[in-house]
Amino acid sequence: MSTKSKKREGSLKALLGELLKDARLEGGFKRQTDLSDALGLDRTGVTRVETGERLPNGEVMSEWLTRCDVTGLARKAIEGLLQIAKLTSEDSPVKIWFKGYLKAELAAHTLRIWQPLILHGLFQTEAYARAVFVATARNAQRIEEMMAVRMERQAVLGREEPPNIVALIDEPVLHRLIGSPEIMREQLEHILRLSEIFVIQVVPSRIGANAGLGGAITLAAQVGAAEVLAAEALVEDQVTNDVSTVMEAAVTFDRIRADALGRAESRNAIQEALEKWNSQTPGGASPPTAATAE
Repeated sequence: MSTKSKKREGSLKALLGELLKDARLEGGFKRQTDLSDALGLDRTGVTRVETGERLPNGEVMSEWLTRCDVTGLARKAIEGLLQIAKLTSEDSPVKIWFKGYLKAELAAHTLRIWQPLILHGLFQTEAYARAVFVATARNAQRIEEMMAVRMERQAVLGREEPPNIVALIDEPVLHRLIGSPEIMREQLEHILRLSEIFVIQVVPSRIGANAGLGGAITLAAQVGAAEVLAAEALVEDQVTNDVSTVMEAAVTFDRIRADALGRAESRNAIQEALEKWNSQTPGGASPPTAATAE
């Protein structure tokens, strides 16, 4: 048996496939082709689902269960298993352990953000985000899935009562080329607009080492719930509401902020970086001065 087959054998995909196969047989479809014809699929589509090679999409599985007369708790259980399998699959755009943070982010009244390498996902333009994902060498479908999640997350900024956001940006982030000078110009113009609504502060390069060089952190505070920390790492992020870990991250955030420029000075730093990228953009419009941007 191949390594891939062994991996599938004990996976949630395989378990879901077995349940759907049982549903097919109990529903009176003795052959895979009988069900595939009813669903308007190629037989290989049914085979791949039942062997755990592929997850069905929601519409296909809903019709599968309906045709096989699966109802009540059995149907809810299988539908729930599909959702868990999607979240825990290797190609899922959102891992199940990160979903807890996304819920906290959506419900947060306050977000404290520190980013030493790139701009935070909530602040990224579509072009900037795409350039970041392309750099990870993922396939086109995976990139589109992750783009959709990223853009959906930004809806929190447009809430009728958006969260109070305090974002700290390491100054080199403003000068790091992501995509192209045109993309950087658009991105920094976007950050300037956001800085009129949220507190965005730049940690200047002249400080040298700062308390946050170990990685990015985001703290999401909610009413009636523990504060949630998302700590980013090269391979896999960490999400926790452990009190001692959250407190340590909060102390780190305060130490970083102590080295940050004030809001007006930070806008000037962003403006200076924007002028640099504007000078490298053919036909780029002259950016507004810091005074007029206010």
